[in-house]
Amino acid sequence: MAEQAGAGLDERWLAEAVELARRCVPSWSAFSVGAIVVGPDGVELARSYSREAAPLDHAEEGALRKAAEAGLALDGATVYSSIEPCGRRASRAAPCARLIVEAGVARVVYALGEPSIFVERSGDGLLRAAGVEVVVIDRLAAAAREVNAHLPGVEAAPGPGR
Repeated sequence: MAEQAGAGLDERWLAEAVELARRCVPSWSAFSVGAIVVGPDGVELARSYSREAAPLDHAEEGALRKAAEAGLALDGATVYSSIEPCGRRASRAAPCARLIVEAGVARVVYALGEPSIFVERSGDGLLRAAGVEVVVIDRLAAAAREVNAHLPGVEAAPGPGR
């Protein structure tokens, strides 16, 4: 029963991250992503969306930065991201998957595998290789695609990869 409650909470937080992505100003050179960091006790620690604070900011990066600025420890936390955290990044040296690992996050829950429009996807594999638990909730992938419908190729994005 607890597992079902956990899955329900994961879906609720992830749906909220997808809705957060709708706040993004659409860009032809970046995805619109929402991310929420939740502590192991189920309390929200931080949230952000792509380009919220600066044009090159990714959602996960912004949420992790907010948590760090507030002095919050992220050991055991979960990051809910509408799209798989990036494993490579064209605009900055540190991809979101690496930032998540370095922050001590225990779990990542996402809806849509990163479409290979800008870089080849590798975040899921990097997270798993570092021991981060990864959960994919495919039921919300269509909503994450819809937020990014302005980008060619998103509608044909592959499902979660291992």
